[in-house]
Amino acid sequence: MNKILKYIIIIILIVPFQTLIAGNIQNGKEKSASCVACHGQDGVSINSIWPKLAGQHSSYLKSQLYEFQKGDKGGRNNNVMYGIALTLSDDDINDISAYYASLAKSIGTTSDKDMLKGQNLYRGGNMEYKIQACIACHGPNGQGNLPAAIPVLSGQHADYIYQQLKNFQSNTRSNDMNRMMRNITHRMTEEEMRSVAQYIQGLH
Repeated sequence: MNKILKYIIIIILIVPFQTLIAGNIQNGKEKSASCVACHGQDGVSINSIWPKLAGQHSSYLKSQLYEFQKGDKGGRNNNVMYGIALTLSDDDINDISAYYASLAKSIGTTSDKDMLKGQNLYRGGNMEYKIQACIACHGPNGQGNLPAAIPVLSGQHADYIYQQLKNFQSNTRSNDMNRMMRNITHRMTEEEMRSVAQYIQGLH
């Protein structure tokens, strides 16, 4: 069985039960007041180093909030998000995630110079250096996988995508199952990361 397919099946089987519980959208809107400063009024951040949340899978948003709660103890280490996530109950996480998942995505653009190389990497990878294609997990249009809590990438800020790739490469971020993202990014060049990030920004 293909390694990527095995990876997705494993994720689906071990996704925490909490991520499968539907939240209340209206309650989530009210609870998201403190998120607006960074992530924007409609889940579309103005500063490109902060992620857009609008239209993101609720399962992924939940999983990352739980990862932020763990912090440097086996989760996703970010001092700002750690402090915020610790204040959230399971109901808060479900509601906020449901709210942002209900919002319309914002699509960006890709420059011509990054289109071809980024597209080739996203869709075909680089087999010479054993770089898996992004399409295997994130889909042809960057829609991710809801049951497996694999994130939507379509339209995400290029600067944010690039920074996350760098974080995986440097082990600053290590909350990827079986080191999947770290193994891929360790083989990527700076130019490849920037090109694929730019391509993702305009993908829809």
